[in-house]
Amino acid sequence: MRNDMPPRIAVVGGGLAGLTLALALHRAGLACQVYEQAPQLGEVGAGIQLAPSATRLLHRLGLEPPLRSLAVEPVGMEFRRWADSSVISRGLLGAHCEQRYGAPYYALHRADLHRVLVEALPAGTIRLDARCVDFREGPEGVVLRFADGTEAAADVAVGADGIHSVLRQSLVADRPRAFGQSVYRGLVDGRRVPELVAEPRVLLWLGPGRHFVCYPVSGGRLVNFVATVPTSGSTDESWSRRGRVEDVIAAYERWCADVTSVIGAADKVSLWALHDRAPVERWSTGRITLLGDSAHPMLPFLGQGANQAVEDAVALAGCLRDAGSRTLPAALERYESMRRPRTTEVQERSRGNSTAFHLPDGEAQRERDARMGALAPDGPDWLYGYDVEGALAGRQST
Repeated sequence: MRNDMPPRIAVVGGGLAGLTLALALHRAGLACQVYEQAPQLGEVGAGIQLAPSATRLLHRLGLEPPLRSLAVEPVGMEFRRWADSSVISRGLLGAHCEQRYGAPYYALHRADLHRVLVEALPAGTIRLDARCVDFREGPEGVVLRFADGTEAAADVAVGADGIHSVLRQSLVADRPRAFGQSVYRGLVDGRRVPELVAEPRVLLWLGPGRHFVCYPVSGGRLVNFVATVPTSGSTDESWSRRGRVEDVIAAYERWCADVTSVIGAADKVSLWALHDRAPVERWSTGRITLLGDSAHPMLPFLGQGANQAVEDAVALAGCLRDAGSRTLPAALERYESMRRPRTTEVQERSRGNSTAFHLPDGEAQRERDARMGALAPDGPDWLYGYDVEGALAGRQST
């Protein structure tokens, strides 16, 4: 690459992480090509939660109008007991959250966010049916090879292709590890559970060996729920694997009516076996780096997978934009050194919640409930108040 030419940037993966990076690069004046293995666009999955650390960045990328129209802004978050639905702790969201952190807390459907990102990108940014199967890295760049035999050259390649990232294989000698829990995901017509839509909240019921989460999405037309269960049998990681509603009902049969009524209103569910990887010491080389689940796949017990991917994307775009006379390898090194401490902490706290959320009734459970009940009714400042662009500018620690 000549010094006076913008870098050729290849993004492998057209999910939320890759598309957010593409938009952040575009807004920074840098073009990229996104290579997506699917033959057509369409994000799978169900609901996601976006905290202020991510929504402030998406707003700055120009997405505030469509997100305001599509997302639900929950007024609060509540943790409850599994057997009687008594409240363990409450946290304030809604207007209080936006006033405190300068950005809202959203609950929305993944497909809605995916569509908003696609529509914001210049035509031709995404190449479909392009499954990356191999690559060659040299001192001046990377050549990607695809399943159809074609190749593409770039000065920088970014792996945004999830927990099984092809690019990650050259950086880290590890494999996804099964966690021993699976999650059922479902969407319920909001008219069947109107009490969950009238005053929208993120609700979490904690119980022995499992927990249940629900919140409205798609402007309140749907209610998303996630139900964890101990894994037995298949360890299929697919988000789209069909589950059986009757199995979820059986797994939660002794739980309170608030939970069982949501499950009973579902027509279908998907089943996803949880996997993650341990935090690593390195996810970049001279011309390759990773972001989102490719770099730090997270268990869903802190609701931070999408949020950390958005933060990664804006941080990487900013490092590449600011490279100037720096070499591209230095820009990737800056990005990694900035992001890795924070994502490692989030990974570890997510894994820790898997124990705290699933305690059997008893002394440890009562101590947990007392600790949670004593917390201030605000979101965690270290998580919600973080501004990755402030960190880039040196105004905030990482």
